[in-house]
Amino acid sequence: MPDAKNKIYKCLVVDDEPMARDILRRYVEKLPVLQLIGECSNAIDALLFLQTNPVDLIFLDIRMPELLGTEFVQSLCNPPKIIFTTAFKEYALDGFELDAVDYLLKPVRFERFLKAVNKAFPKENQEQDDELLSREKKAGTDFIYLRVDRKLVKIILSEVLYIESARDYVRVFTKDKSYITRQTISSVEAMLSGNDFIRIHRSFIISVTQIKSFTNELVEIGNKELPIGKLYRNSFMKLVQ
Repeated sequence: MPDAKNKIYKCLVVDDEPMARDILRRYVEKLPVLQLIGECSNAIDALLFLQTNPVDLIFLDIRMPELLGTEFVQSLCNPPKIIFTTAFKEYALDGFELDAVDYLLKPVRFERFLKAVNKAFPKENQEQDDELLSREKKAGTDFIYLRVDRKLVKIILSEVLYIESARDYVRVFTKDKSYITRQTISSVEAMLSGNDFIRIHRSFIISVTQIKSFTNELVEIGNKELPIGKLYRNSFMKLVQ
């Protein structure tokens, strides 16, 4: 393994979901040790990219059309370091059997992303990463962009009341209107990392600052009462208490 000190590592993101690539791109840009030199939406394009571009690290989705991420790695003679990213836990064993550096479950949190990168390229000065992580948690983001009706719409996070999943779509409710975007609620949740939002149900994310009242089973947001799922109850109660 090369010495990570003062070295910049070239990385490639391979994922068929645009929003997943956007999240990883934002995370990579936060780390001076990484340089994103390419993005691919499928493994076939990634194979062609690697023929002419040396890469130190690949952030690789497993479940993709035509060729799985695991099959892609098996096809490489001298694969670079691999960090798998996927929404399906059942693929974890396959990833580790291929000597992957790490396995990130979507939605990928920045804290977990940073830990995986440090496993790939250990640093001598951990204080820099601790400071970066602290700034990420405190600063958050004031807005996000969502694709609505074939255009990117700026969503001011302080105006968001809650977010609701509707199968392949997500509806974002603000104080004045609502927006519908074609993506998963988990991908939107990952975009909210570092902000005052929490998942209370498999179908709902709420703004903590907009809570009017709550019980063990319901949260009142605006003029709406939303259910608290059993799997999310403990984390919600810890946060609000």
